[in-house]
Amino acid sequence: MDSTIEEGHYAKKQLRNPFALIRWSHHARFAKALKVAAAFKGQRVLDFGCGDATFLALLADSPNAPAVGVGAEIETAVVESNRERFANRPALRFVLQSELTQPDHLGQYDAVTCMEVFEHVENQDVYLDLFGRLLRPGGQVLISVPVETGPAVVLKQAARQVAGWMGAPHYPGVSPYSWSELTKSVFAGDLQHVERPLNRDPSGFASYCHKGFNWKVLRGKIAQRFTITSISASPIGWLPPALNSQVWIAARKR
Repeated sequence: MDSTIEEGHYAKKQLRNPFALIRWSHHARFAKALKVAAAFKGQRVLDFGCGDATFLALLADSPNAPAVGVGAEIETAVVESNRERFANRPALRFVLQSELTQPDHLGQYDAVTCMEVFEHVENQDVYLDLFGRLLRPGGQVLISVPVETGPAVVLKQAARQVAGWMGAPHYPGVSPYSWSELTKSVFAGDLQHVERPLNRDPSGFASYCHKGFNWKVLRGKIAQRFTITSISASPIGWLPPALNSQVWIAARKR
């Protein structure tokens, strides 16, 4: 892996995590992302909530590189850091999310990817509507989110607890569940099943942790705006989402 990628804030915590299980899960997640995004070869791709640009850089280094990869983030410092780290890669560009409403972005993308973001945002509808405006006719959207319902939530809570005991960074990393909430999460359907704690930082920015996130609720919102073309899971692709860590929803603009 390119050392520039390994220097990323999240890459250090995920792909280079000292705990093997965490490291394996994230490597599998990125491998899945690259496999699905192979369909975007030679296209113009926007990665919304790109973080340290690990995915975009890995995609640009793959045999299925897009013609242009644009990463969007909310914080100026993150955008500037990415621009500096990948200054020698002209096919990679980085912008603030607030810039995406400008005319030179609207209707300009063949694909929008968004990984591990929607579980945190306060208003999912705003971002899904934005994706529709950013995509060209027939453009594709690829969204991945964690599975926090079904049997998976029990396994993940147990893994978080053990990782926390062992000193893994950012674990357990989710608000605790009561036994009642955990039971509701295991048997969750298509509706929101438990109240989600909303956190606000000193600037007033609000976000959710993973607790109570229901990917099926998001699936319904995506289906209202796009045509869903596939739903898959990782890290063990042959198992259903209920027994996996992440779910991947691919859809096409109508």
